[in-house]
Amino acid sequence: MFFRLKLPAVLAVVFCASCSLDAGAQPAGPEVASGFRVETIAHVPDARELAAAPNGDLIVGTSGSEVFVIRDAESTPQAPEVLVDVGDSPAAGVALAPGSLFVGSEFAVWRVPYEPGARGPLKAVKIESVRPRGTGGHSTTSLAVAGNHLYYSVGSSCNACVETDPTRASIFEAQFDGSDSRLVAKRIRNAIALAVQPETQVLWAGVAGQDELEHGHPYEIFDAVTAHAGTADYGWPVCYENRRPVHPGDDCSQIAVSRAVFPAYDTPIGAVFYPLHESGKYAFPAEYAGGAFVALHGSWHMPPVAPRVAFVPFRDGQPAKAVDWDDPDVQWREFLGGFQSGILRIGRPTGVAVGSQGSLFVADDKAGVVYRIRPVR
Repeated sequence: MFFRLKLPAVLAVVFCASCSLDAGAQPAGPEVASGFRVETIAHVPDARELAAAPNGDLIVGTSGSEVFVIRDAESTPQAPEVLVDVGDSPAAGVALAPGSLFVGSEFAVWRVPYEPGARGPLKAVKIESVRPRGTGGHSTTSLAVAGNHLYYSVGSSCNACVETDPTRASIFEAQFDGSDSRLVAKRIRNAIALAVQPETQVLWAGVAGQDELEHGHPYEIFDAVTAHAGTADYGWPVCYENRRPVHPGDDCSQIAVSRAVFPAYDTPIGAVFYPLHESGKYAFPAEYAGGAFVALHGSWHMPPVAPRVAFVPFRDGQPAKAVDWDDPDVQWREFLGGFQSGILRIGRPTGVAVGSQGSLFVADDKAGVVYRIRPVR
């Protein structure tokens, strides 16, 4: 039995006392691209990142301390169950590896012994500490797995500052027990959306940029972090976009330049690559093979940027179109939308995952639901 979405309109949070915008009609959402259908399969309060298990189960991180599992998400979804409570919120980041579930919370990365189909409550073991208590700022720790390596990202403590804590505004690679941790990206403000490209095992990151630059900048980036030699330096808070300095005289000549961009304030929250050779029952059409789905959370800026899920076509392991630094809209198209009209919002996409049979799952932390998207046959 599927849960149907019946939600009241909710005013978006906007910081503009003098602005006058039409609130708009009730948002239609969720609306998916032609040739697909979207359905709500579960209610999970404050749902964030997603991880799909090979048996069809779906793991759901949250803004609380609990991580949920939706059993049989590719078949007949069951009511969500608490799989583990790490005792630290937000337990937003989740990633799977053989025999393990990893959870990223505000102050730690956790390993949970896990096999698909396991019943909770499971026990979590801390393998890494991040961001000292009391430092504020971005509180999510995002995760991804490539081969026998775990990646974790830690957002900044501020909008624009020089960090004193080496774990902030960074991405790390480590062994599954947390050992041999090394820095793979630095001065990267808030890399919330982590995704590993299956064919290359390269880590990509979607990054929320800083505020208080000229309106419409910086573009939000989505880049192949580990394709850069050594530790990729993204230059925050003194450099942005195509090696542009924030202040005259700032040296941005060695800064990593992103391979894909979205408009400013879109706020990438989750990302996943669609398999190049998906053969499951619900496989997407060939035009989606190898491409990236990126959940864009929207923002509080005026006019407010609408939440949506974008699709970035890829060819030969790279975005099908190169970055146009004069137009951040050329590389992607909207795949899932309908969440906002004027300043009224009913949803904000967060995590995305591809299921064992090819379905695309999308979490929504405002509506507190999980969607399942499949082609119309």
